[in-house]
Amino acid sequence: MQQSRLRRPRTTFAALALLAAAAWLTPLAAHAGAQVEERLAPSVVTGLSRAVADNPVPRHYIERPSVREWLAATSPKLATRFPDELARTEFLATVHYEATRAGLDPQLVLGVIHHESNFRKYAISSADARGFMQVMPFWVRLIGTADQNLFQLHTNLRYGCTILRHYLDIEHGDLYRALGRYNGSLGQPEYPTAVMAAMKRYQSDTSVAAVQTSARVSAH
Repeated sequence: MQQSRLRRPRTTFAALALLAAAAWLTPLAAHAGAQVEERLAPSVVTGLSRAVADNPVPRHYIERPSVREWLAATSPKLATRFPDELARTEFLATVHYEATRAGLDPQLVLGVIHHESNFRKYAISSADARGFMQVMPFWVRLIGTADQNLFQLHTNLRYGCTILRHYLDIEHGDLYRALGRYNGSLGQPEYPTAVMAAMKRYQSDTSVAAVQTSARVSAH
């Protein structure tokens, strides 16, 4: 007697469509650390609150010569991550503006985003850090307002750059330690090393960083 074979059920097109929709709607996990909530002096809270207050990218910002040059050098490096040119330009203009506003090298900010979220807007880490720069929600409670959404491009980059600048100031310009604080892994070499390696991916001979960060990399 011939033994019948068990047939695996076929996945229908409708089922595949449902799975794809679920994957699209589900926030993507990120493998990032977590900034540590610390007690802040009232004067620090006031300063950080002012820094994250809503102040959108100025109109015609991308028409500035230095910004245009930086965009032209950097945009091709992100073409596969942001296929839509308008979305890519908006993202990079916001990175440049927020980094420059905080006194950071835009390439450094791209390195942080690369390692923290892999350029995923809705990324969420196991510690609940959110968005491009993986900002912890407690920062909104400490220095922001309830209506601020960390998944919104401008808000996320404003917070991320402000926090990194804050950590740089605490560490007197020591980028190695500031990045460790940002990731919640102070004193461990893996994260700062990875960010600085990612930073180099977005540098080019023609790229122009509007502000040179005063940070130094310690030999740890």
